[in-house]
Amino acid sequence: MYAIGKLAQQVGVTPDTVRYYEKEGLLAPTRKTAAGYRLYDADAVRRLRFIRQAQQCGFSLAEIGELLALKNSDESCCKDVRSVAIGKKLQLEHKIRALQLMSQALGELIATCNDETRPLDACPILAALETSVARQAQGGRDA
Repeated sequence: MYAIGKLAQQVGVTPDTVRYYEKEGLLAPTRKTAAGYRLYDADAVRRLRFIRQAQQCGFSLAEIGELLALKNSDESCCKDVRSVAIGKKLQLEHKIRALQLMSQALGELIATCNDETRPLDACPILAALETSVARQAQGGRDA
């Protein structure tokens, strides 16, 4: 059995992280001592490692909760987990494309700013950002 500090140390997180996962319903102590200290077993260590690994794969805590529910359901199968993983992968690919477009747009703005001695009121990056914001504001009113 592990106290909360020892459990956290085993997985490389803080005790506050463990408490937060408990609050979110992802983890529960195996039992509590008479003094109210949380105690965890080896299953809690595995579950906490699962949570951390899933986070590194991009899953949100809500999605991790869904995966854990599937894992503990007698009615679920690998197909169900695969479906969640496919959905997450598609979501990540969409984010990657959006980030690539943002990076490209910034690269183009940086390329327009080839005279670093210009005063700020003549900065093409600031001008382009202001124009873009103004266009978006107008578009929002017209819609």
